[in-house]
Amino acid sequence: ALPGDLLESELFGHMKGSFTGASSNKKGLFEVAAQGTIFLDEIGETSPAMQIKLLRVLQERKIRRVGGTEEVDVDVRVITATNQDLEQMVREKRFREDLFYRIHVIPIRMPALREKPEDIPALAEHFLDKYRRQMAKPLTGISKAAMDCLESYRWPGNVRELENVIERAVALESSEIVQPESLPREVRLGGSERPGVDIVLPEAGVDLERHLEDLRRRFMVEAMERAGGVQTRAAEILGMTFRSFRYFAKKYGLTAREGAPSGEAPGPEAGAPSWPAAAGEGAR
Repeated sequence: ALPGDLLESELFGHMKGSFTGASSNKKGLFEVAAQGTIFLDEIGETSPAMQIKLLRVLQERKIRRVGGTEEVDVDVRVITATNQDLEQMVREKRFREDLFYRIHVIPIRMPALREKPEDIPALAEHFLDKYRRQMAKPLTGISKAAMDCLESYRWPGNVRELENVIERAVALESSEIVQPESLPREVRLGGSERPGVDIVLPEAGVDLERHLEDLRRRFMVEAMERAGGVQTRAAEILGMTFRSFRYFAKKYGLTAREGAPSGEAPGPEAGAPSWPAAAGEGAR
């Protein structure tokens, strides 16, 4: 993250008077890490000039301080990391091929969180314990509905995003268990993969308006069940304004059963199907 000149001084050190502010000799991190390990994060962000300098260090195990003429031997283990595709960068001439093969000795691929959903519950509980202690809140766990959302979301920001989501949930939750309503909207919606929604256009065509109306009604039914019949909460789950939700709820006949307990199938008439309903059922 440092500019090239500062990064060179930080890694390799500098001599007194080599630039403005260099009031004394300074060892670089490669020297400080002698007989140990130096970790270079985001190696893919380094400039072409710095890539050449790093390649020389890895090949010759020597450094030269900024403003100096003597070479200093270094003996360190180097670990690098990146979130970029270095092979693709090599093909695009944005990363030196010789440096790539020099650091690609023992590659370790860290899978994205979405590839290991079985890790999500343990990580979520860990972060919950961390932040409930920090905020001194008497939370005892995460509800099944909230955990289902967490496990179904794709987590483009990986573990850092999960930690931020749990921190937010702990701050907002007013009950003893984290509920879906304390999660960000994108996590709630990302955790609601609905079966039966066919996005492939049938050969015979489709009545798009009716299909969208049916889809809206089914999502509203599910949201009402999850919110225990509270329309304001159901509207928040779907990212709708209360006025818009109330309009469509009246249109679909959901208002008559607004206070129905969770699990009771709200609908426009007795015996109306709750989610999931087959495509084509719904608006009457």
